[in-house]
Amino acid sequence: MRISSILLASTALTVAAGAASAIDLTVVSWGGAYQNSQLKAYAEPYMAMHPDVNIIWDESSAEAVAKLRAMNEAGNLTWDLVDVTVSDSIRLCDEGLAREIDFDNELAPAPDGTPASEDFGATLNNECFVPQIVYSTTIGYRTDMVGDTPPSSICDLFDLEKYPGKRALQKRPIDNLEWALYCDGVAKEDIYDVLSTDEGVERALKKLDTIKDQVVWWTAGAETPQLLADGEVVMGSTFNGRLFSAIVEQKQPIAILWDMQSFDIDGWIVPAGLDPEKEAVVMDFLRFATDTQRLADQAKYIAYGPARKSSAPLVGKHAELGIDMAPWMPTDPANAYNPHYYDYTWWADHRDDLDARFQSWLAQ
Repeated sequence: MRISSILLASTALTVAAGAASAIDLTVVSWGGAYQNSQLKAYAEPYMAMHPDVNIIWDESSAEAVAKLRAMNEAGNLTWDLVDVTVSDSIRLCDEGLAREIDFDNELAPAPDGTPASEDFGATLNNECFVPQIVYSTTIGYRTDMVGDTPPSSICDLFDLEKYPGKRALQKRPIDNLEWALYCDGVAKEDIYDVLSTDEGVERALKKLDTIKDQVVWWTAGAETPQLLADGEVVMGSTFNGRLFSAIVEQKQPIAILWDMQSFDIDGWIVPAGLDPEKEAVVMDFLRFATDTQRLADQAKYIAYGPARKSSAPLVGKHAELGIDMAPWMPTDPANAYNPHYYDYTWWADHRDDLDARFQSWLAQ
């Protein structure tokens, strides 16, 4: 298990506080700038309020389903709270690996008393998933490597003649198959119907074949920004908040291509089968971490929109840089001109099969 170094200081503070019977919570997330926003917005404040609680981070969210399945089979649950995507939460919920949440009794209401279920609204997708942020997977590119005409369409990803050089793509079928079909002439509204057939999957993979030998495959969200910063790729997919960090905080010569950005929602699941005492602490932290103010506070550190309606008016400037965060949000009208919306249920039903087929294609 990989423990993020960004919380060592916080761990030291907790130990220094002299908590004789500290409760360790293993919280699983994605690392990098995103995990740092969670640290700043609610992990550090919660530990300051509860010196007996020590939050330890694992950065294995990309492998959450496989690892929770393995833990369940072995009867050895070592995770306490897990950050996942919606489609993964559906699978975990359906398999009984995630605990159901009583949203209105276990989560904080909005400041005006609006129940949590109404405040989260459409971001609630199943009974085990507590939404946290709205983000997108999109394309970043090196501004000094694309000539005088920067890319303006997701299909420029497949144009090696106009934009020669390596690309970085996530090592999974999601996003890649949808973008491939879209750029092979399939209308957005027909993508999942086409992908539901063997012929459709083969069509998407053949489109990806056209750039396969120019792709660097990534598994961690921090990889593409680093590859771009090092000039090893000309463009690549990653999460919009990672690109914000590279552009605004690190001053890298990178820009964002918003066309066909894939909207997604990230949030928490509580693993089923926790010790009751541990579960009580987890639920207390979850209530705190997903209240109106804490989700608005997270948007001070990263360009992801809060999942609660009541949090939106509280989003303002970056906590350290003082810049307006709204123009960097995937939901800003200037950026959301041609978004792609996932079919979460479809992916929950097809993910295992397509993971296997995609990995087989990669090995060819």
